[in-house]
Amino acid sequence: MAFETLFFIFIALLVGAGYPIQAGVNATISQFHGHSLLAALTNTTIASLALLVAVIVMRVPLPPLASVAKAPWYAWTGGLLGGFFVLSSLVLAPRLGALAFVATTIVGTMAASLIIDHYGFLVYKVQPITTLRVVGGVMVVTGMLLILWKR
Repeated sequence: MAFETLFFIFIALLVGAGYPIQAGVNATISQFHGHSLLAALTNTTIASLALLVAVIVMRVPLPPLASVAKAPWYAWTGGLLGGFFVLSSLVLAPRLGALAFVATTIVGTMAASLIIDHYGFLVYKVQPITTLRVVGGVMVVTGMLLILWKR
């Protein structure tokens, strides 16, 4: 496996490690805000401000408005999905526990990814469902069930 691929896998592992931490941090701020929606708003506002600072510091040029206007409608739903994830994680993670929350979201992520890859939805190249991919998916589901067993 190429070094670049190993590096990307390592970064993806770090990103994955951040999910339960983010859910816990967001649930903590929720306790001080009094409502989950306010905590989610705080999270996304701070994220937006941090990204704005990065754009300014890195002097990222803004695209032409005509180019942005050509984006398909579904390209604008990423923020809605991100907000839904933030809100769901800060509500669900404390109730399920970090491991159960992450395990169940991984199963959902994997199932959606299997379908997205198979049909080549969005920007993804077609990667057909194979027996090995299904076996891998069954193993992940089995892991989730073991984690949730006798909760």
